This record gives sequence, structure tokens and C-alpha cells, in this order.
Amino acid sequence: MVIARLEQEMSQPFIPIAKPWVGETEVEAAQRPIRSGWLTQGPEVAAFEKEFASLVGAPHACAVSNCTTALHLALLAAGVGPGDEVIVPSHTYIATANSIRYCGATPVFVDIELPTFNIDPALVELLITPKTKAVLSVHQMGMPCDLRALIDLCRRRGIVLVEDAACASGSEILWNGHWEKIGRPHGDVACFSFHPRKVVTTGDGGMVTTSKPEWDAKFRLWRQHGMSVPDTKRHGSKEVLFEAHVELGFNYRMTDVQAAIGREQLKRLPEIISRRRAIAERYHSLLEVLPNITRPHEPEWARSNWQSYCVLLPESAPQKVVMQTMLDMGIATRRGVMCIHGEPAYAGANWHCGTRPPEEALRSSVAAHGRGLMLPLFYQMTDGEQDRVVEALKVALHV
Repeated sequence: MVIARLEQEMSQPFIPIAKPWVGETEVEAAQRPIRSGWLTQGPEVAAFEKEFASLVGAPHACAVSNCTTALHLALLAAGVGPGDEVIVPSHTYIATANSIRYCGATPVFVDIELPTFNIDPALVELLITPKTKAVLSVHQMGMPCDLRALIDLCRRRGIVLVEDAACASGSEILWNGHWEKIGRPHGDVACFSFHPRKVVTTGDGGMVTTSKPEWDAKFRLWRQHGMSVPDTKRHGSKEVLFEAHVELGFNYRMTDVQAAIGREQLKRLPEIISRRRAIAERYHSLLEVLPNITRPHEPEWARSNWQSYCVLLPESAPQKVVMQTMLDMGIATRRGVMCIHGEPAYAGANWHCGTRPPEEALRSSVAAHGRGLMLPLFYQMTDGEQDRVVEALKVALHV
């Protein structure tokens, strides 16, 4: 019976872990800047920024080359530098902590809550020292973290709150009785990614939102080499303008081709979110019968965009064996989000997690990495494909 089922599964199309939803509208949009002759940061970027700001309800939105550069600029604007500490989850993509090190500061790793996979606010305060400059929270896999608790803590202790919202385009949080988009921002600044794995994609790219006009001005200056006169203004001027490079800046610009694609993606976002939430709800139902599987938890005050659907395997089920079994059946999975403190790039690096050793202080993070299993989820996913995923998981778990 099992062999017959395996043969049937292997004869069917491969199911990827993710798939961007792009089509002819994005193709046509990309032609606009190509035909105009203006390919780099220009009018399409300006329009994309305005439309994204309107979508999330932010006073300011600045497009950049990716979310890593967005995080770097956000921390620089917050004044993070050598000798400072920034509290951040270890359970997140390595770029989050790397952005702290780019500033010469020290990452201080904090544990997460299970099964939201998000930063535990109760543990953050225990790690605050006179060196703490900021908290860098993550809306992991699109699930909003507990912003209310973090904001209350940061305001009380005079610390900047930076939101890594790389995965959270379209996610929402219940705020004073109203559903509001992540990125409003509720903290001091929020940073987004438009990588192909994300719900909204421009191929690559990022966005920084803030309510602070002086920070937004810094982002715009720094993303273009610290140039005092942007090339858009210089090329459109009726008189000769000479620019100066007034500060050390970076080449962190988004192109107009990317922005044109992003504008079309924003139009699709409500439909994308609706479909992804329906798929996640169906996973909840289908997986309810599997013993010892922990399904992801969405708090009542949160609405995830479900960029990823991650379950916790029972301790008796080896993660790699489960993944290989499903791959052999034509289904891609991903292991749980990495723990940065365990990566070779952080061996011997200047970081800590308070006074306790990592195996104690970051226990939930390590468990999420070692037992987490991300299942395929994308807009175009059919019920039949989802059924195949769940059946393959059952085979891998010997259910």
C-alpha cells in the first residue's frame, strides 16, 4: 500500500515550498521604465513609495535595494554604533543580526515564544543594560509579534524599537480596537523585504516606513551615496545644479523596473492575503488529526499574511528524515528558521545572550530550528496539492 502510494506521488508534478504570483500585468509594468529610458531610482520608485505608505498607513516610506539595507539604515538612524547593544532574536534570518554588526554594535540574542515563533517580550527586559540602544523585533514568517508589550517596554526604558517586517507585508495587528497594517509604524521604524519568497515581490528590494520625517530624510540621503541633490532633481532642473556628497552614504537604491513590478503586486495584495489565509486555515483543519504535531498559533490580536506555515514535529520524528521522505515524494519543505548564534559566521563573534549559556537562554529557539518544518504555501496552490502535502507528511510520520 505504501509503495503504491509512493509511486503515485512520484508521478505527479513537484510541489515547491513557495512560488511568486506574477503575470502579464507585471511584464507590462516593467516595460514602462524600459521604454521611458529611466531605469534606476526615479518616478516609479516615488510612486511605489507613495502607494506603499498609503497601504500601511505610514507618513513616510523609502524604497531601498533590499531589507538588509533597510535594517542597516534604520539602525544608523537610531544612532546605533560601536559599543552599543541591540536585543534581537537568534531565531531569524542571519541578515537581521548582520545589520547590527554592520553598525559595529553587539547583537544580544533573546529567546522566542512557541508556537508563534516570535520574540518573547518578557525576556527582553531582563537583557537591557546601559549599553542597550535598540530592540530589533521580527514579525517571523509574517506572524505579527507582540508589539504592544514591546512598545510599552521600549518607551518606558527609552529604547528604540525597530521592526523587521521582512515577511509581514499585509499582516495586521489589532490596535486600540482597529485592525492596522504592520508598517504603520507602531514602533519607531519598520523594514520590509520584496524578495521572491515574500508575499509581495519586486525580484528583490526593500522599504523603510517611519513617522519621523528627519529619519526619512536620512534614509533618502544615505541610500544614494550621501548625495545632496538627487539625480531626479538634477536632470529635471532648468538650471545647472552641482551636487555634494555631504555624508558617508551607500548605494542602496531600488530601480524603477523593480518599483513598477511592485506597484502591480500591491494591487494584488488583498487577494493574495485572502487566498493564503484560506490555505492556512485548511492546513489547520487537515493537520488536526496528526498526533504530536504542533500547528502555528495566531493570537486573537494578529492577522498573519501566512508567508510561511511552520509546524513543530514531535521529538521522535527526525527533521531531516521527514524532509527527505517528503522530497522523495515530490514535495519541497524547509527546516525551521535558523538560529543565528549557531551559524559558523557567529562562531567567536562578539555577541551574547545575557548571563546564561545559549543552550539555556535560547532553548525555544533551538527547538524551533531543530523541530520546525515549513510546508508549501503559495497563492496558486490547489486543494489537491495541499492534500498531497498532508498525505506525504503522514507517510513521513508513519501515521
